[in-house]
This record gives sequence, structure tokens and C-alpha cells, in this order.
Amino acid sequence: MEKNTYTMLLLVALVGMLLMLSNQGSAEQHVVGGKQGWDESTDFDSWASGQTFKVGDTLVFKYSPLHNVAELGSESEYKNCDVGSATNSMSDGNSVVKLTKAGTRYFACGTPGHCDQGMKLKITTVSASSDSSPTSSSSSKTPTSTSTSTSGATCVSGSFVFAAVFMVLMNMLC
Repeated sequence: MEKNTYTMLLLVALVGMLLMLSNQGSAEQHVVGGKQGWDESTDFDSWASGQTFKVGDTLVFKYSPLHNVAELGSESEYKNCDVGSATNSMSDGNSVVKLTKAGTRYFACGTPGHCDQGMKLKITTVSASSDSSPTSSSSSKTPTSTSTSTSGATCVSGSFVFAAVFMVLMNMLC
């Protein structure tokens, strides 16, 4: 092959890698309730309204041993605080939930009375390619907001892949 053909292949590969890296860096880690965490004093409606939840993001529930997290299967269970029918229960104090598909999910504290006092969360996850505005709702108390981007780690690991591919292609040219 001619040197110009190799150069064109290298250019196409580099552009492809850059496009892949730019799409990978968008996942976010949402600490539920912000600095206050999963606690009765948090206004989860206000917190969630300031967030955009996308497929690939994660929710992190940080809470004391007085609490737990129950994922509920329906809006009816959410509205009625029916934590006895939870599809998933977590109690480790630092529970991580991966948002794997678009749709609405419901969470509540399973400690008796806490859900009724507003310790519940409803989120709507949108597709990763969607640029939709934040949508969510829940209960009442004090607004806080925190979400931590994990894109830096993705970009660093992606950069190593990019560098390795670049070196292989350069060796082919020389």
C-alpha cells in the first residue's frame, strides 16, 4: 500500500477514536439528596428536579444505619409507601444503583414511618443521547443538589486506549 493510503487510514482511525471518547465521558454519579444524603431532612422532590438522570448514570444512596433503601415496582406502591413489596432492598449505608434503561423508578426508606414523612424518591431516566431537561419528583423538606461527574476517569482510560491504537498505527506506517 502507498504511504498516502496508510496516512488516510490513520486519520480515519484517529477521528473514530476521538468520537468514541467524546461519547464515553457522559456518565454521572448522583449522590441522592446531595450533601445531606438519604435522610428525612432532605427534600427529594427539589433535589431530583435539579438533576437529569441518563442511562449509564448511577444513583448513590448514602445513609445511616437508621435507614435503608427499598426500590418499589410501581407508582401505586410509591404513592402508598408499600415498602413490603420492594423489588430490591439495600441496607449497606452506601448503596449504588446503575440506571440501565430509560423509564421511571421509585425508591423509599423502609424504616417504618419514614416514607410517609417524605423519604422517597421518584426519578425518570432518559436515554443517554437525550438532551432533555431534568424530570423527577418525590416528597418535601430541604433542597440540596450534588452530582459528581465520572467522565474524568473514563477519559483517562480512553486516552490510554487511544494512545495504544495510535502507536500501533504509527508502527504500521514506519
